[in-house]
Amino acid sequence: MSGVIFLVVAAVIVIFVIGIYNKLVRMRNEVKNSFSQIDVQLKRRYDLIPNLVETAKGYMQHERQTLEGVIQARNSAFAIAQAVAQNPTSGDGMKQLVGAEGMLSQLMSKFVALSESYPDLKANTTMQSLMEELSSTENKVSFARQAYNDSVMTYNNGREVFPNSMIAGMFKFDPATSFEITNVTEKEAPKVTFN
Repeated sequence: MSGVIFLVVAAVIVIFVIGIYNKLVRMRNEVKNSFSQIDVQLKRRYDLIPNLVETAKGYMQHERQTLEGVIQARNSAFAIAQAVAQNPTSGDGMKQLVGAEGMLSQLMSKFVALSESYPDLKANTTMQSLMEELSSTENKVSFARQAYNDSVMTYNNGREVFPNSMIAGMFKFDPATSFEITNVTEKEAPKVTFN
């Protein structure tokens, strides 16, 4: 009789552990899916930036350093985003992406400010269209980042509560890192006014 009780208790414990494990897997997959939404918008933005720079080159010949800086920052952020997309729950990767995105945002703000001092560039319909598209994409990145951060919070909460924390530690469910902008100036979307 005691053997049957032991088997029943063992079965209940195994089922309980499996249930927690599966819940943690679902939450981790939600984090990955949420990041893929950010990734789509970031790729869209990364594709727009070279077109903006190329359009501006003819008008902003004296701003070569800024234009090259924007492209270098874009390429760096793109490469890091590609790596993070493979494992969005990697804290180190996300920190690198946040830093690269911060640098790109700063340079894009400088680029937008400089471009406004060129009246012919401001009047260029291609430039206007690209800037509107960039502004729209920045909004989409913000919404996707918010959804990602929500799923990170849910996942991290799920892996930290007891008894989930024991299962998470046993099966190496590492904490995910939010995609947070730490610099106040980076939190502001570039102001685009081509009137």
